[in-house]
Amino acid sequence: MYEKLESIEHRFVEIDSLMSRDGLSGAEITKLSRERAGYSEIVSAYREYKKLKSDRDAARQMLNDEPDAELRAMAKEELETLELRLVEVEKELQILTLPKDPNDDRNVILEVRAGTGGEEASLFAADLMRMYTRFADKNGWKTELMSVTESATGGYKEAIILIKGDKVFRRLKFEAGVHRVQRVPATEAQGRIHTSACTVAVLPEADEVDDVPIDSKDLEITLCRSSGAGGQHVNTTDSAVRILHKPSGLVVECQDERSQIKNREKAMKVLRSRLLEKAQREQQEAISADRKSQVGSGDRSERIRTYNFPQSRVTDHRINLTLYKLGEVMEGDLAEIVDALAAYHQTELLKNELERVQGVS
Repeated sequence: MYEKLESIEHRFVEIDSLMSRDGLSGAEITKLSRERAGYSEIVSAYREYKKLKSDRDAARQMLNDEPDAELRAMAKEELETLELRLVEVEKELQILTLPKDPNDDRNVILEVRAGTGGEEASLFAADLMRMYTRFADKNGWKTELMSVTESATGGYKEAIILIKGDKVFRRLKFEAGVHRVQRVPATEAQGRIHTSACTVAVLPEADEVDDVPIDSKDLEITLCRSSGAGGQHVNTTDSAVRILHKPSGLVVECQDERSQIKNREKAMKVLRSRLLEKAQREQQEAISADRKSQVGSGDRSERIRTYNFPQSRVTDHRINLTLYKLGEVMEGDLAEIVDALAAYHQTELLKNELERVQGVS
């Protein structure tokens, strides 16, 4: 492990040197900055580890050689503290050196779609989008609405946002899947509880350069009038953009902006991210079950999480975590769930790595 850490620290220093050079393009700076950010946490921990080892050796030397009893007692106390911290940092390094998701430092394009449940599902889709926007605000991330298709009752048939910030994908990637809600709809006269579902996709934002080269010949771009809420403008201006990527069959529509140019830019950003996710998923799904398609059919049974409003309960079925604070969660207080999912994932990676090492030996 420590040879790997030395190599990572060497590369970190090399990146700093490369970034100080003149004449780098914006794409090169972005690529180097992302790589550096991916190494910064592990390099910081490794440097602390090396300093702790040096301080521990000095404390041991003092304990053995110092004639003064009081100073030896101080050295012994310091040695105990340093050894405890060394154990903690070694554990941190074990986690930090686990196989890393190359998308962890990317921004996120988050998509929410109403599934089974009719208008109630579309209302819940709007609630979920609000929940994620609030969670982004709590983390100091920036959000940008990419596209939204409203339902007749003011919910969302589909909504897409871009979330920018530090390690957004690392924290949100486990939100992908089917989210189920159990509650009494506002339109339910007899007070019966209904079950509806929405699908959530969490896509790493693709760079415009290098990540996903797109040939303009492969695109079929259609301009049309926007539909839905928005006043007279949506009925009079051909500002909505629909892009078909013919090789993959992917279709992206954007009508949120009044400007046709801005709608096209946003649609292309979503398309790149979907193509990036598709390519990475196809490469990895043969060896990794958790990289399969993020969005199921939207059926109630395909759920990763249930939001039960009558009981104020939210349950994540993958890790059997249940919290009785649904109101806070819907206001964006997702940290406990997100952190528990990340911890579970790390535990599984450590277990797999230990099995791999034992198998090799």
